Amino acid sequence: MENEPSAKIAHPFNSKEFRAALGRFATGVTIITAQNQGQTHGMTANAFVSVSLDPPLVLVSLDNRSYMHRIFPGATRFGISVLKEDQEQLSNHFAGRSVDGLHIRFTSREDIPVLEGALAYFVVEVIDIHPAGDHTLYIGQVEYFEARDEKPLLFYAGKYHQLPGREPKTFPHPENEFSLFSIGSFDPPVK
Repeated sequence: MENEPSAKIAHPFNSKEFRAALGRFATGVTIITAQNQGQTHGMTANAFVSVSLDPPLVLVSLDNRSYMHRIFPGATRFGISVLKEDQEQLSNHFAGRSVDGLHIRFTSREDIPVLEGALAYFVVEVIDIHPAGDHTLYIGQVEYFEARDEKPLLFYAGKYHQLPGREPKTFPHPENEFSLFSIGSFDPPVK
């Protein structure tokens, strides 16, 4: 029997519904920063993921229509500031929603600007660029990072959220032995 073409969706693709479905994946919120001609530029992004521990790689996905997408090809390094729960106004500002009276304070890590008071910082060197539809994926090797134990700003279903008041549960496995997200060596039985 010859290979049959895969079945296609019977109804037209609805990009609004697709975006809403993607929004059901809760994420943190980051501000991506880069310098261009001596000026600091930044944008809000929740499309930030870890790629590899060895070497330490991360990925950001930028909309091809964004101003940062025009800056990034000339930037060899950039910063990532992971926002904490009380930094919603910074997220709005860097998403293009001006906030009157907001004073933005940058600090520098390894000569790259990041937002003062963020939950975590990463300074990365761009090592690979991949066009992907209406976005471009920038993979960076981490040169520097730091993190604090505070609560993150979360984004889910188009709205900001915060972790509940109690302390998060600790994972029962040693950090250096097991990663829940990528290298489990056991396939649980499917019933």
